[in-house]
Amino acid sequence: MAVVIRCVDRRNNEIFRSSFSQIKNQAIVSPNFFANSTTLMSFQTLKETLKPCKSLSSSASAPTSPISSNPSFFQGSEVSFLRKPPKSSLSLQLLRLQDSFPPPECRTQCQNQQTQVRVKTGEEEEEENGVEVPEPDVSKKRSELGQFQFDHTGPFEPLILSSKDDFPLVQVPPSINCRLLEHQREGVKFLYGLYKNGHGGILGDDMGLGKTIQTIAFLAAVYAKDGDGIQKETCGKKKDPILIVSPTSVIHNWENEFSKWANFSVAVYHGTNRDLIYDKLEAGAIEVLITSFDTYRIHGGILSEVKWEILIIDEAHRLKNEKSKLYSACAGIKTLKRFGLTGTIMQNKIMELFNLFDLVAPGSLGTREHFREFFDEPLKHGQRSTAPERFIRIADERKQHLAAVLHKYMLRRTKQETIGHLMLGKEDNVVFCAMSELQKRVYRRMLQLPDIQCLINKDLPCGCGSPLTQAECCKRTVQNGIIWPYLHRDNPEGCDSCPFCIVLPCLVKLQQISNHLELIKPNPKDDSEKQRRDAEFASAVYGSDIDLVGGSAQNESFMALSDVRHCGKMRALDKLFSSWTSQGDKILLFSYSVRMLDILEKFIVRKGYSFSRLDGSTPTNMRQSLVDDFNSSPSKQVFLISTRAGGLGLNLVSANRVVIFDPNWNPAQDLQAQDRSFRFGQKRHVVVFRLLAAGSLEELVYSRQVYKQQLSNIAVSGKMEKRYFEGVQDCKEFQGELFGICNLFSDLSDKLFTSEIIEMHEEKETNDELASNTDQNTSNAGSSVPSDKSNVVSSAVNTNTNKPMLEDLGIVYAHRNEDVVNSGPGTQAKMALPVAQDCTPKQPHVPEIKKRKLDDLSSSMDRKKIQYRILAEFVGMGELEFSKWLLSATPMQRQKVLKDYRRRKEKIPNG
Repeated sequence: MAVVIRCVDRRNNEIFRSSFSQIKNQAIVSPNFFANSTTLMSFQTLKETLKPCKSLSSSASAPTSPISSNPSFFQGSEVSFLRKPPKSSLSLQLLRLQDSFPPPECRTQCQNQQTQVRVKTGEEEEEENGVEVPEPDVSKKRSELGQFQFDHTGPFEPLILSSKDDFPLVQVPPSINCRLLEHQREGVKFLYGLYKNGHGGILGDDMGLGKTIQTIAFLAAVYAKDGDGIQKETCGKKKDPILIVSPTSVIHNWENEFSKWANFSVAVYHGTNRDLIYDKLEAGAIEVLITSFDTYRIHGGILSEVKWEILIIDEAHRLKNEKSKLYSACAGIKTLKRFGLTGTIMQNKIMELFNLFDLVAPGSLGTREHFREFFDEPLKHGQRSTAPERFIRIADERKQHLAAVLHKYMLRRTKQETIGHLMLGKEDNVVFCAMSELQKRVYRRMLQLPDIQCLINKDLPCGCGSPLTQAECCKRTVQNGIIWPYLHRDNPEGCDSCPFCIVLPCLVKLQQISNHLELIKPNPKDDSEKQRRDAEFASAVYGSDIDLVGGSAQNESFMALSDVRHCGKMRALDKLFSSWTSQGDKILLFSYSVRMLDILEKFIVRKGYSFSRLDGSTPTNMRQSLVDDFNSSPSKQVFLISTRAGGLGLNLVSANRVVIFDPNWNPAQDLQAQDRSFRFGQKRHVVVFRLLAAGSLEELVYSRQVYKQQLSNIAVSGKMEKRYFEGVQDCKEFQGELFGICNLFSDLSDKLFTSEIIEMHEEKETNDELASNTDQNTSNAGSSVPSDKSNVVSSAVNTNTNKPMLEDLGIVYAHRNEDVVNSGPGTQAKMALPVAQDCTPKQPHVPEIKKRKLDDLSSSMDRKKIQYRILAEFVGMGELEFSKWLLSATPMQRQKVLKDYRRRKEKIPNG
């Protein structure tokens, strides 16, 4: 027997009191009643639960509870939420390191104070997270408020979606409606509005806001499911089935949620029993069919023949590429009522937005070419740091137009808008860690390899005198390289993409050096040929430092791998971990590389931290038990997670510190990792640290993340964003400091690339404000200077107090991501001002390299050009035509031309 306590209204309170009397009488008759019944809550717990709800007002000594005295309070209209605490400065977070290990007497005094607070409040916190809340008074109230709001059920009545005059009436059954939150009811109404109009749309709520629950409630209303799961006949016609396409990792989650919320006939089209499921589908015995992306991509031809009533695409951003087979398969489904669920509507490009909406609501954004010309190009060029005022004005008009159109087909809510008052907030800190001296030397040697030099100099004139560039002529292949010969071991003449086919392998190697030098060594799991090539590559970039890293073979030494001296990020991580663990924090540590997780695991073992680990090799049926164990165990301090394996389905609210060890080109991946901790149930303030190697490729990776996030905010939400960069995506004319191969392989070791860009913008913005205030004859012009920079650690670098501490941490520069991306309403008016015409743009590094190369050309280069021109005239071709002929000619043909030319020259000496 289970007793469920829900404070709904006065009528239910009477029922609870009568139930309490019955249980009490039975306990008197049978003293062993509670001892023998394991399913009943204890007598004392039941008494405590039935006490009047505590006041949420600031006065703890109020004689009466506003909740018990005012039934309308339960409707949520009179809730007075606590003020969200201000975010702490990142520099203050780092100052905590000075007191990482307080004296024993201080710790004892702190523990006594916490004990006194617990006794004074008369409440014992239920230690689900295994750690005590740093600020018991504030977080306890916040936790109680959040628990009340989410456990509160609405009135046991249906949520009517259709007009009252419609027949049959479409409504969410009371058994579901009473468990929905207000923002979820709005989501259900939105989905039904799209369905009623005969087309689909996007439910774009943030992760953790219940998109699955809203969808099931909407389906229950459309299919007239009552509380018992019985489908009522609607005008004597049974509706066609529902198809749900989702990632494989969340298929079982969909099954579980359907069993909890509604009684549909659900089947999974995945695995070996597909034929049996399809037979049941044809027989009409299945109402909801769930399948995975991969299964539908392969076997979608069979399912596309079925007439579906509704299509639900979970994680719909997976369909961003219109050229993929999955996109084409989903576009062929025979229904226009297609609904996409995603928290990241746009990830990389604005055109991905068009692809997604053209799938769920065909024609809603016009044709592809119209969208590109009318929205994509103006928005991108209007975001340039030196864009003319006319471009900025047009971009502002277009983004408002686009936001208005998307509003008809998309509902987008954030956690801050919906449940932000129930949480203590999140800080997203970006920390630039100095690479070790050894890492810097290896990184520079990598840039000097023939493979990368070929890419850097690809646009320079070829040394043979040809008018073609090096990448088009003699340097199209890199025979003396290390990476290129291995990729073309079966094709010595190269491929059609040469030399650009080596860009991705070179980027991977640079990222590995930025994270840990051990990563570029051979992996024993690879084949022998690749191990030999990796050993050769490692020896080349280690150079004279090869003994410091234990040779070019994989290091088996535990002490060497766990040492932080030669890894800048691990040095900073060591100091941060010492601070956090001494404060009782729990930490999530993400990395994309499994080999990096292996190294971090040895580091954690050496430091004596208790940890859990989850990566791609972890069985699916064990993942949830690992999560539950970490959330409930007070001893577990660190959770090592592979970002790819931990992208979906993990709820780790017991952790309040998140470290992303290596950034991803796609900003959505890093944001999803943060949301593993920052979701409902989190009782503490979450602090995120993204670690970047200063002066490396990772700075450019993060800058592109900022650019993509800004474009997403502009296109999806119509927000005003700061204009930091000169580069324009997919535009060769404006590659700026972000785009182009030469920028990818620039040497940033002697620069503060990111901080220079941001500080230049802040300085310009400050000057604009001062000039504006001067024109208005404002006496307090200096007070208008924005104070955001006081929160940036880069300002602390210039102070004598914090500089030694930051240097000890190995941190060069840091800032909050929310101070750079997604400027709030207060900044929009400021950003709308015309841009000063004398703003000097950030100059890319590539032209400097080109000028230096061109200045080094000797007079022999001019002589080669003249000889090349004479040879072209000799064979009766133009220079460009002759260059192309040389690339396709055989060695014998080339030699014949030279011999003929020499013979003619001998006959005509003056020629």
